[in-house]
Amino acid sequence: MAFFSGLCSIALLLLAIGYIFQIPLLQQLPADARISAAVMFLMIGVTHLLKPRKLTYMIEGMIPYPLFMVLFTGALEILLGAGLLFPATQYYAGWGLIILLVAMFPANIRVAVLNLPAPGGLPSKPWYIWSRLLFQPVYILWIWWAIN
Repeated sequence: MAFFSGLCSIALLLLAIGYIFQIPLLQQLPADARISAAVMFLMIGVTHLLKPRKLTYMIEGMIPYPLFMVLFTGALEILLGAGLLFPATQYYAGWGLIILLVAMFPANIRVAVLNLPAPGGLPSKPWYIWSRLLFQPVYILWIWWAIN
């Protein structure tokens, strides 16, 4: 939900800036959605690279080399997030992020089923951990809408 709050806040801020300063690109919701997704995935990707050990617990025992996988997915989030900012790559970057979100979904299911704490110091209450699963399709739809 924190990720969703970030997406919405940034998109609405960009839309307001677009109208206040008469920037046509920012007056289009799909463009604002794309830019906000880029910002959020860049931030999450950097977090994966700076504090990978805080995320490895989600996949330890599930897949080999959890530290490498956290670093790898962080790098992908940065590259694909940046790709959303360029017209030539935004479609492919968006589909890459959609595939990445689908691939990461089992780790989020594992966190909920095993009642593990939410990543990054987010609330560890069961309602929050389970609600994170409901937002994964929302992120996928957000990206799909923003690139089409």
